[in-house]
Amino acid sequence: MAKIAILGCGYGTALGVLYSTYGHEVTTWTKFEEEAQQLRTEREHKRLLPGVKLPDALGVTTDVKCVSGADIVVVAIPSPFYRDTIKLVKEHIGKNTVVINASKGLEGSTGYRLSQILKEELPDNPIGVITGPCHAEEIARLVPTTEVCAAYDPDTAKYIQQTLSNECYRIYMNDDVAGCELGGVLKNPIALGCGIARGMKLGDNTVAALMTRGMTEITRLGVALGANWKTFTGMAGLGDLIVTCTSQHSRNYRAGYLIGEGMIAADAVKQVGTVEGYTSSKIAFRLAQEHGIDTPIIEEIVNVCYNNSDPKMSISSLMSRESRHEREVFWMD
Repeated sequence: MAKIAILGCGYGTALGVLYSTYGHEVTTWTKFEEEAQQLRTEREHKRLLPGVKLPDALGVTTDVKCVSGADIVVVAIPSPFYRDTIKLVKEHIGKNTVVINASKGLEGSTGYRLSQILKEELPDNPIGVITGPCHAEEIARLVPTTEVCAAYDPDTAKYIQQTLSNECYRIYMNDDVAGCELGGVLKNPIALGCGIARGMKLGDNTVAALMTRGMTEITRLGVALGANWKTFTGMAGLGDLIVTCTSQHSRNYRAGYLIGEGMIAADAVKQVGTVEGYTSSKIAFRLAQEHGIDTPIIEEIVNVCYNNSDPKMSISSLMSRESRHEREVFWMD
């Protein structure tokens, strides 16, 4: 069993329940004393995980020294606050500690994947990524779930797989860190778009089109950013896209639904909470422009979220694009 520190008490709490239930020594960290106190006393994250009792053994703290002596540090912090959090705790992380990114976003100023931030701030540590089709609400309830881990060193990925897998949480390995992270990031704007379509009362046909053509955009841009296209056929790509585009558990989907019903995008995000697709769409579109990659769906998500475009006009714009052969715009041809 491992000593694990988890940074972040949102998705991090769900992971804490999972890992603690299966015998690991786990402490979750939050910078907010009020949140920590509520979790310690009520033993339930009533806002995010209502009805889920936290195991008695699961620790909650605001002390950054909780990472000291940990075998594994899991980082589950929203992307806008990611680097600052790592800077806050890094002096207390031992050089042999495996540090795992479990968040799905990009850094706004640099466009970096989040494991690239870890590599930059913690150059001596083994760094890995866990991603795939999962919702915190189901992880915490021990619903059978599969994910994928990737690392810059294959032994690190193997260690993550062997240490964290259990009978309800199966981890596969992959050697494509960029692809695994980008699959988790780029599906979020597409899920936002699917939510918008549902909020507009459009049908399954529309959502299927957005998901399918969205996967084409994810693959094209992901490959341009250094990923292996095969990764997007697996859990970090197709699997994560399906679960995020079709479920009310998804904050991206829920925020999109509100936008489709007529709510201003910024207000929808404020109501739902952390919506990585809102932030990542703008960064992803900038990266696409820099690399000369055509991403019309992501472009229209940006227009709706940041340029006050009417979603009906965005749908019309997508539907009236020049007619083409399906494979003509796929990156492999």
